[in-house]
Amino acid sequence: MFDFVPKVTRTLIFINVIVFFLQTILTSALPIEWFALWPASVPPGYVGYPRFEPWQVITYAFLHGGVNHLFLNMLGLYMFGSDVERVFGEKRFLQIYFSSVITAALFQMIFYSLMGGEPSPTIGASGGVFGLLLTYALCFPKRTVMLLIPPIPMPAWLFATLYGAIELFQGIAGTQSGVAHFAHLGGMLGAWLFLKYWRRR
Repeated sequence: MFDFVPKVTRTLIFINVIVFFLQTILTSALPIEWFALWPASVPPGYVGYPRFEPWQVITYAFLHGGVNHLFLNMLGLYMFGSDVERVFGEKRFLQIYFSSVITAALFQMIFYSLMGGEPSPTIGASGGVFGLLLTYALCFPKRTVMLLIPPIPMPAWLFATLYGAIELFQGIAGTQSGVAHFAHLGGMLGAWLFLKYWRRR
């Protein structure tokens, strides 16, 4: 079952679903306190918030805020990750994905250090998915991708460009509060930097 999905992509989806199931059955907030991404430093006046731990730059990407959040990220992981894994192989695919996840976390922490405000956790695989989106667009720039809402077909390069531009605009304008726009952009940058490094080698 699901053998049509490459091994690592399938495993990442499976882990995310299992972790979300564990989130829903645990009665305490410990998964968020320990494994979500928290700011590296908190402004004066804010006390009692969980503190940043190094493992959070990875673990945050396996937590999700609801069924819709999980579904959209896993859909993106399947849509873009499957072909990226087929092109680059399992090892390179994991390197691209986690480069995106880590760079997304760093971007989010930098953004918070500049903007300040009440500390809040960052969760979700979106940074990794945006990195895979960029990689997919570079590998298959003319392949047609369909927007969900509205259902408009467009080439992959345009799809990735539009999404990046929308994230940049919303991040600067401060719209859609609660969405880590700069983490998404950080994920795209992480994939791009890894691909540049890998091609040089």
